[in-house]
Amino acid sequence: MAASLWTVCGRKICRFRPVNCSQRRFFNSGRGFLLRPRPLPLLVVTGGGYYGYQHYKRRNREDETPPALATPTQVALYRSFPTRLLSRAWGRVNGVELPTWLRKPVYSLYIWTFGVNMQEAAVEDLRLYRNLGEFFRRPLKESARPLCSASCLVSPADGRIVHLGRVLSSEVEQVKGVTYSLEHFLGPQDGHGDLTPAMSTESSPSSSSSSFRDGLLTNPDNDLFHAVVYLAPGDYHRFHSPADWTVALRRHFTGSLLSVSPGVAGRVKALFCLNERVALSGRWRHGFFSLTAVGATNVGSIRIYFDQELQTNAPGDKKGHFHDLRYAAGAELAKEGVALQRGEAVGEFNLGSTVVVLFEAPKSFAFSVKPGQTVRVGEGLGSL
Repeated sequence: MAASLWTVCGRKICRFRPVNCSQRRFFNSGRGFLLRPRPLPLLVVTGGGYYGYQHYKRRNREDETPPALATPTQVALYRSFPTRLLSRAWGRVNGVELPTWLRKPVYSLYIWTFGVNMQEAAVEDLRLYRNLGEFFRRPLKESARPLCSASCLVSPADGRIVHLGRVLSSEVEQVKGVTYSLEHFLGPQDGHGDLTPAMSTESSPSSSSSSFRDGLLTNPDNDLFHAVVYLAPGDYHRFHSPADWTVALRRHFTGSLLSVSPGVAGRVKALFCLNERVALSGRWRHGFFSLTAVGATNVGSIRIYFDQELQTNAPGDKKGHFHDLRYAAGAELAKEGVALQRGEAVGEFNLGSTVVVLFEAPKSFAFSVKPGQTVRVGEGLGSL
């Protein structure tokens, strides 16, 4: 049934022609038909895909009436989809080396669809990207993302600010009006501003509305702040350090790989807690600091440059667990751990996703950007 369906679709879009004598070896290999694209069906397919993407973007605009939250049954049904398997398959596709003659047409279609600015890329020649993965994770020119000197906190990624502000309780907004549990998102902590190792999110100790938040603060006169940056498929896919800080702990949460687009985040409560993610936590000059890379559909691969042991979306991983790697032992993190400088490259996604920054700062800290605003790596997010 499936084979016949593919045959019908193939006949609609492409016309088969048998090989000639000079291609006998190709015919004997079991691939005895060559595909000649028909322009009109291909135009319909690509045009339809582009129209669908534009409609998808319009539905994600924040000025539209927010939809109702998905029911637990709807979320369970969504989570039952094999998104982890599909993401691994997409990862394999990304690693397939493309013929040199095919690279420019394929990448040009992607550039046109998502509005990619290749003039910022360190390598502008599309023929030099051997596969889709290299193209998606392309580095930029050194001068493409200057750092804002007037801000102590800069954007960790190119994308759109989905939400930001003060964290007043242990329930944090992923988008306006839709929250997630801070404790489930970061995992258990020891009450001294440090996260503690454990084996599963299900074993996390319960806490009151504000006790977990208060436990992260090293100074009772400070506040906890957060910022959520969404990376669209056309954005630069690497993320950088938003401040000078020291990473003490890497916590890898296994989970689902649901879409994290603003439209889905506005419907699925605690979406960030359901998805696979990598949380880096430690200290900066004002106290607690964390940066979390949240996975999404087709973004099962999250890479941290200084952590070669990390492997995300592995076939044997079970949802709802997390695994720790502590870079520093003890409370004196200034001498131990991984020191990151503001603007330093930290890791990369396979496609667009989300970065969540949670940090402690004096009450005088103020954001200089607003939800819905487009930001780029190195642009100032706020200052004291």
